[in-house]
Amino acid sequence: MRIEQSIEVDAPRPVVWDYVTDPANNLEFMHGATRWEVAGGIDRGLGARYRVLLHIGSADVGGLIEVVEWSPPGDMAWSSVTGIDQRGRWRLRDLPQGGTRVTFRFAYGVAGGGLWGLISERVAARWLRSDFRRTLENLKRALEGDRTLA
Repeated sequence: MRIEQSIEVDAPRPVVWDYVTDPANNLEFMHGATRWEVAGGIDRGLGARYRVLLHIGSADVGGLIEVVEWSPPGDMAWSSVTGIDQRGRWRLRDLPQGGTRVTFRFAYGVAGGGLWGLISERVAARWLRSDFRRTLENLKRALEGDRTLA
């Protein structure tokens, strides 16, 4: 299952980049994230690893992810190492009128889940779409000076 959402933020791309790629900020703005911890010697950049849990329904799910693409200040992508099969990406682009278009992409799957896996993916998608929309709204508020999070 793949989810993609975007928002326009009134902040320069390098400022947005520094904020979204700093693991210390993730629990602050990522709605539904219950854990985002550095797992290794690198805290940012290509090869950085994080233990991540997202609250979906009544469960915390996730695993270990690794940054597999790092192109400042525009693209960062990760892929799962263990746990739920997932891939994510932050994509930042300058807007003609100033500010930044922030796009968040997330793809996940339940390996070998058959029919029950398909059902689980679709049920989780409802929560994830809502959580990722709130994540982008939280990001916008944080970067534009409003600390009231959704």
